Amino acid sequence: MSKERAQRREAREADSARRVAEARARTEREIEARRRRARRTAALRSLLPRRRRWSRRTREQRAITVVVLLAIAVGAYVLLDSWAPRVGIVLLALLATPAIVTMILDRSTR
Repeated sequence: MSKERAQRREAREADSARRVAEARARTEREIEARRRRARRTAALRSLLPRRRRWSRRTREQRAITVVVLLAIAVGAYVLLDSWAPRVGIVLLALLATPAIVTMILDRSTR
């Protein structure tokens, strides 16, 4: 009877030791996979250019700017009879837009 209990206990301990070893091996594989993934992403990041925000303006601000320029162009077309003033006003608006937008929508005001 005691030999059977000893054998069962030995089998239980062996099974427990096997499960512990499997868990440790699984944990080590997961840790190694995380390390490989981290090295791979670090290597890719070093090769790829850094992502920068190219636009200083939001989409809404750009849309408003375009709508205002179109309104100026349509207003010039409707209100003036000659082509020279129409073209002059549109060109003046296009040339002045960067300066005006910078003064009005500066980054510090966002």
